[in-house]
Amino acid sequence: MSQSQKTYQLTSDLQICRILNGMWQVAGGHGQIDPESAISEMLTYHDSGFTTWDMADIYGPAEEYIGEFRRRIAKKKGQDELDKIQALTKFVPNSGPMTRSIVEHYIDKSIRRMNVKAIDVVQFHWWDYNDTSYLDALHHLSKLQDDGKIRHVGLTNFDTERIEIMLENGFKLISNQVQYSIIDQRPEVMMTPFCQKHDIKLLAYGTLLGGFLSENYREKPEPMRSQLYTSSLQKYKNMIDAWGGWALFQELLAVLDDIAKKHQASIANVATKYLLDKPAVAGVIIGVRLGIAEHKSDNARVFSLNLDREDNEKIRSVTSRSQDLFSSIGDCGDEYR
Repeated sequence: MSQSQKTYQLTSDLQICRILNGMWQVAGGHGQIDPESAISEMLTYHDSGFTTWDMADIYGPAEEYIGEFRRRIAKKKGQDELDKIQALTKFVPNSGPMTRSIVEHYIDKSIRRMNVKAIDVVQFHWWDYNDTSYLDALHHLSKLQDDGKIRHVGLTNFDTERIEIMLENGFKLISNQVQYSIIDQRPEVMMTPFCQKHDIKLLAYGTLLGGFLSENYREKPEPMRSQLYTSSLQKYKNMIDAWGGWALFQELLAVLDDIAKKHQASIANVATKYLLDKPAVAGVIIGVRLGIAEHKSDNARVFSLNLDREDNEKIRSVTSRSQDLFSSIGDCGDEYR
């Protein structure tokens, strides 16, 4: 596994693993998680080189899990090993006035729960664009960065128009986390060109459609709603429907399966690498269902996979026949507003 493919220099002082461990799954709706087995599983991810964690203040116990995980690493292996962990969280406030004390209260809470001196990246999310207090929140986040509580400020699910306003207001942003996959290529319309121009990186989630992009759904009848046993599967089944429906999706899986076999890889590997090859993409977030299912050894194969032009053409031959999600849903994050 080549190290250069496995990591990404997000900023001069922050290197991340290009496959980030996503912790939305511990927030509920993905099966009952036992804290003890979750934290011991986190240690095995870390030992396998998957050292970057993505969470949010609203993901149930995710930040506390990181805090406990960090305590155990420190005790077992010391400071040097602790320094290898990168922990990105999100600040997801309810809309309304954003004073310094409100923002600082939430950031302090995350710092305490995560057991860090400073948060590597705070990825800010805002629900209502009509309420421009998001600019106040960013102002306070920047001040907290000056104070050393936050190392870098990024965004989650903001559209291009709003990011442009932020940059015009002088804010320094390093990343935007957006839904991006073989079937949802909306970022390529406006977001990617804009981010390339302003040196903002994309962190992609939903890349495996909650597990739909895998051998498990190949040559299978369309699942009923009652068979979608996680929040992710319910969410991404809606995306598949909007994109082109189950029959076209089966065609895509067949093509991905051919490509995977050619490279002795899995469908999930191909779907992940396809995104990692995209301009402005620094990393892909793959959800970890800690203590329930694990894909470390499968994920590790991504870094030695090289998709060629023929592979990309085959994928395009299916995606070119899909619906235009940008015109039906809008820019990145518009599905939340």
